[in-house]
Amino acid sequence: MAGFLKRLLRIGKLPAETRTQAEAEGIIHLTDCIGVWARFTGQIPGRRSVGLTRGYGGALVLTNQRVLATVGAVPGQSGRAVDLPWTAHQSGAVRGMLSEDGLVLDIADLSRVDPQFSGTLSLTFKTELTADQLTRLPSRTFAFDVPPSFVYRILGVPR
Repeated sequence: MAGFLKRLLRIGKLPAETRTQAEAEGIIHLTDCIGVWARFTGQIPGRRSVGLTRGYGGALVLTNQRVLATVGAVPGQSGRAVDLPWTAHQSGAVRGMLSEDGLVLDIADLSRVDPQFSGTLSLTFKTELTADQLTRLPSRTFAFDVPPSFVYRILGVPR
């Protein structure tokens, strides 16, 4: 039922401009209005949890040039969780892992994002990736940094 509502309300719908850009880059995989699960254990200013799980809508786009994933809880208000060229330097607090089950973005140590933070945060983008799609990717793992505002936004803490 939740997947039906995401599609009906267009939660996680990829904007037309972004879709056009992805098509120009050569799409390997594109899916939108998918389930995105955020899991948080730890503490940030304004939020403490020992196992918060939240569901959002989102999109996952894999092109010949980059990996792009969006997440949002309101129709038309998705923000980018990752927008990273495959050629980017592979280091940072966030580890991305692509598999047959989709994409997982994992921050194993939130203090690497901000010293005031502690704990872990992960985002799971649930979609099926075929073996053919996975072999066409330059890499199944990547890393990057995010600003503290990313963590606040995902956890719904006003700034």
